[in-house]
Amino acid sequence: MDKVSFIMDSLRTMSVLTLPNAEARSLTVRARALVFEDPRSKELLERIDRVAPSDATVLVIGETGTGKEIVARAIHARSLRAGRPLVTVNCAALPSGLVESELFGHERGAFTGAHQRKLGRFEVANGATIFLDEVGELPAETQAKFLRVLQSGEFERVGGTATLRTDARMIAATNRPLEQLVAEGKFRADLFYRLNVFPIHLPPLRERPEDIPLLASFFAQRYRARFRKPITSIDEASLERLRAYSWPGNVRELEHIVERAVLLSEGEVLHVDVPFDGPAAPAVETHTLATLEEAEREHIRRVLARTGGRIAGKGGAADVLGLPDSTLRSRMKKLGVR
Repeated sequence: MDKVSFIMDSLRTMSVLTLPNAEARSLTVRARALVFEDPRSKELLERIDRVAPSDATVLVIGETGTGKEIVARAIHARSLRAGRPLVTVNCAALPSGLVESELFGHERGAFTGAHQRKLGRFEVANGATIFLDEVGELPAETQAKFLRVLQSGEFERVGGTATLRTDARMIAATNRPLEQLVAEGKFRADLFYRLNVFPIHLPPLRERPEDIPLLASFFAQRYRARFRKPITSIDEASLERLRAYSWPGNVRELEHIVERAVLLSEGEVLHVDVPFDGPAAPAVETHTLATLEEAEREHIRRVLARTGGRIAGKGGAADVLGLPDSTLRSRMKKLGVR
């Protein structure tokens, strides 16, 4: 075949999560963006099925854009707590001075600006599920209190003396190597072991090429309906380009590229362009390797080039990197990226 149709019947080989309620049905559609034909994806589904009905703590590990939150939502939707909310917290986006207040709540007058009592996320998630994204960003002083919640379910609001309890099912996610952070003394070893009860590793998109055509078809179908386009297929040349690309932004980057292609399309056959990902020009041999900051600086510059210099908003560099735009601006300033 020189074209790949993305009518729903053509996705019949797709592995699909069967979820139990109305909220879950919407998650089924979203979860299809994560799991398709690749054997590693099917194994991931099996692990989700196995752990979801329990209350075991889950640690989802994967690069930015691999779908960690989708996995968390799928686990929650298949759990016995599915009828209750999934409380999400992006630890990287919390100001360092307000982390404990957000997680554990505070009493009136606990600090300047605390004009009334506030319930923390753990309190709100009592009887439900809490998803802590980028848990590796938790400050050291907060990690001990977080460990206590994991072990005993007990905590105090900031400025309070009463010990409160929560029955929250814990799902955490990280794109950072927690073992390395433990070795560097930046993350508590006992907290890591307590979080690492049931780890789920999400492979990057470049390691599951069988999923790329079906993922592209799924996203094309989604945005065809949204933008009211007459698209019926993706041309084979586009599929070859998609397979050959390295996908540093993973599934999120693929979705944005297909969305842009659908928006700009005018016919029934979708043509998708990807950023140039060919071999770099020959470099002068050197005995030194790039530092971590140099590698980070270069990666941010590449992403900015692909987004036309746009930082914020959907499809902006912060969105592609999975960061709040304020965090990205701060990193850019520190690294000297203009």
